[in-house]
Amino acid sequence: ALRGVLDQDSLLELSPRWARNVVTALARLDGRPVGIVANQPRFLGGVLDAAGSEKAARFVALCDSFGLALIAVVDTPGFMPGSRQERAGVIRHGASLVRAFAAAGVPKLTVVVRKSYGGAYITMNSRDLGADLVLAWPDAELGIMSARAAVKITGRRRLHAADDPDAELERMASEYAHEHLLAEAAAASGFVDEIIEPADTRQRLASALDTLAGVRR
Repeated sequence: ALRGVLDQDSLLELSPRWARNVVTALARLDGRPVGIVANQPRFLGGVLDAAGSEKAARFVALCDSFGLALIAVVDTPGFMPGSRQERAGVIRHGASLVRAFAAAGVPKLTVVVRKSYGGAYITMNSRDLGADLVLAWPDAELGIMSARAAVKITGRRRLHAADDPDAELERMASEYAHEHLLAEAAAASGFVDEIIEPADTRQRLASALDTLAGVRR
């Protein structure tokens, strides 16, 4: 997905063997140098863990130091849970990533390509952290948790009483997603600026970079 958006042969990934669930890379978009922070769903489902958060935070600070615009490409189910992650400092490193994005004075763009759940939604350069533009693909979902997980909590009694719990779960999850998670709902709430087709991603990002050229907070 990244290679189709960026200038041909311009992607240079940094620390590719460390925290492979997060991609940090230097690249060019329409001739402009940019820094890319992206979740990699091929590893750990793209979850944010302690190492991935630390890797991303360092990279964001590096790009800010050199005046490179930042583009976050988001596809994450949230933060990695568990006592092992707590001992590894997932909260501390997650907070460092929040601070890094919030403090960065360079242009900051975000594209949600598939899912953005939980605290990771806020952390990955959300509107709340000062993103200049948040784009989402039409099928993207943004929220506290996935529709199925939410329905299992909020609709427990209804599911228990259903003749076919599995079918009822799917129906309720679809309703919940349309009301609370899909990009249209996020746009209506102001969390997403624009919903775009995947084929328009490069053009829209390039246009935003042109508009924000020279901006420094």
